[in-house]
Amino acid sequence: MRTPRAYHSRARMYDRRVSLPLLLTLAELGWILVAGVVIVMQRRSATATLAWLFALALLPLVGFIVYWLIGPQRLSRKKLRRATSRDAVRVAMAGLAEARTSAPDHARLSLIPMGSGEAPPLPARDLQPFFDGASAYAAICAAIEAAQHHVHIEYYIWEPDGIGTRLRDLLIAKAKAGVEVRLVVDATGSAGLKRGWRRPLRAAGVEFAWFNPITFKFWRRRRADFRTHRKIVVCDGVVGFTGGMNVADAHSAEFGPGYWRDTHLGFAGPAVAALQRAFLEDWAYARGTLPTLDTAYFPVEDLGQLGDHDALQVVGSGPDDPAYAVYRTYFAAITAARHRLWITTPYFIPDDAIMTALQVAALARVDVRVLVPKRGDSAVVDLAARSYFAELLAAGVKIYEYEPRFIHAKTMVVDDDLAIVATANLDNRSFRLNFEVVALVYGAALNARLARAFIDDLEHARPVALADLDRQSFRRRLGQASARLLSPLL
Repeated sequence: MRTPRAYHSRARMYDRRVSLPLLLTLAELGWILVAGVVIVMQRRSATATLAWLFALALLPLVGFIVYWLIGPQRLSRKKLRRATSRDAVRVAMAGLAEARTSAPDHARLSLIPMGSGEAPPLPARDLQPFFDGASAYAAICAAIEAAQHHVHIEYYIWEPDGIGTRLRDLLIAKAKAGVEVRLVVDATGSAGLKRGWRRPLRAAGVEFAWFNPITFKFWRRRRADFRTHRKIVVCDGVVGFTGGMNVADAHSAEFGPGYWRDTHLGFAGPAVAALQRAFLEDWAYARGTLPTLDTAYFPVEDLGQLGDHDALQVVGSGPDDPAYAVYRTYFAAITAARHRLWITTPYFIPDDAIMTALQVAALARVDVRVLVPKRGDSAVVDLAARSYFAELLAAGVKIYEYEPRFIHAKTMVVDDDLAIVATANLDNRSFRLNFEVVALVYGAALNARLARAFIDDLEHARPVALADLDRQSFRRRLGQASARLLSPLL
């Protein structure tokens, strides 16, 4: 016969066994409810919202950790707005007003980023595309060596390898010579820059800043995926570089045969002021301070001495601005095409609007071609990208896979008079999560050079056919469909 004490003891044990799973379940439901309300109130796209809700529901513990690191969150940049908007931008625009130029055949397109607060098209001279790292790095080093007042550099990835160390030593030499040198790198992409490698920079007087370092302190949450994906070099406010190339040996044939195929752009003239503005905004955010601004940072050139020039418009965007100027600019460029639209991108994950724009352009008899790497550096992204191919091919879009090596270029050739060289990929991460810059060049010369490079790349690419997709195994098709569900998060 059980005693009352034994009975109550077993009852308490039973209650604990029952209550623990119940409590965990209730806690999970409560977490999903609270997080769900927060996500819905972010007013993101329906697909992104559903993807997050789906992930949180299926991944209880992992979902919490992932959400804490990269979940929907507005990025506050009060320092940037107060410091840069009041000082740097005002100083810049004082000189830009007279330098403003027109984009004759794409006047409406140029207005779209301007409506988001971006700079207008400005005169640019000495435009030089670079299709390999060796030539790009040589030009950047030459510009740094010639700098007399300041060198401003911002990169997503800076590796402590051959070219990374070479550039570091050059910056050290310029700082010792009395030139102002400021370097901001992404805290995630450039995490390999250890303290010992950075110490000579600081010792020489180079001002260094990490962009958005991650902290795991709950009261100081920092998003893990709000990264600066920008590549910016500005020398004396008159020479600038941007494009797809990071600072890494992987971009140059000088360091091995497997180098990445990429595209970078160098230019000079008043248009550099817009690139300078983008750098100073990020510097203000990363360091909380700005240099004392004067005309040395935004020099005004004699427009009469420019001669023939192209109109170049620098467009920047980031998760702090819901206007998403880069996204709107890409969409507008696609819809503006009348007979030719050639796109190169290493990561191709279009949303519904971009997909529709590409399909409509192809159906309207625009020559739409998309060049992607045959093998990227992310299996999930590759699978997700290929899930879109069939729909695009059916509409008449031509898709090619670059075979020799990884192609990292982010370019567009639109008709005969618009060329785009960017840091931004054709994916949600670049459109809404990263800080990016895009250079739009209104003119025929750069357009023709990018078009020739595109045709050359097609010589080493394989066209994708619908029949090939139909022959894929069920396992591969399932993998692509599953990866596509994660597209808003990639």
